[in-house]
Amino acid sequence: MSQPVTIRPLSPHDEAAWRRLWTGYLEYYETSVSEEVYQTTFQRLLSADHPKQNGLIALHGDQPVGLVHYIYHPHNWKIEDVCYLQDLYADPAARGTGVGRALIEAVYKAADADGCPSVYWMTQDFNQTARRLYDRIATLTPFIKYSR
Repeated sequence: MSQPVTIRPLSPHDEAAWRRLWTGYLEYYETSVSEEVYQTTFQRLLSADHPKQNGLIALHGDQPVGLVHYIYHPHNWKIEDVCYLQDLYADPAARGTGVGRALIEAVYKAADADGCPSVYWMTQDFNQTARRLYDRIATLTPFIKYSR
């Protein structure tokens, strides 16, 4: 994969590639979602009615090789919204080619353009490959996630 990585917003014709990539992401985390969630999420990522939910796709040439979803939301400690980078995935064949970094940097750029001073995300502690990248382009925090 010697072509440069191109990042662009998702478009309606990306649905099959987006679904394949997001399924890979979900399978990595040993989870799945219903067909209704696939359809609803894709529509929200494209809809002007949901401007705080966003999706980008990474391409090598015309081949989709990665995706990122990010969500803007209010924060009680800031006036501006903050940005939660929810899902980040690079096709296994594209890993190590700069896809993950390019997607994160695209989210940083979008957040900056939209006046969001903070971008944050979570990963599992055992995800060492991704964490090597994250340690280079972000600051590890000491927070622990709880969930209901």
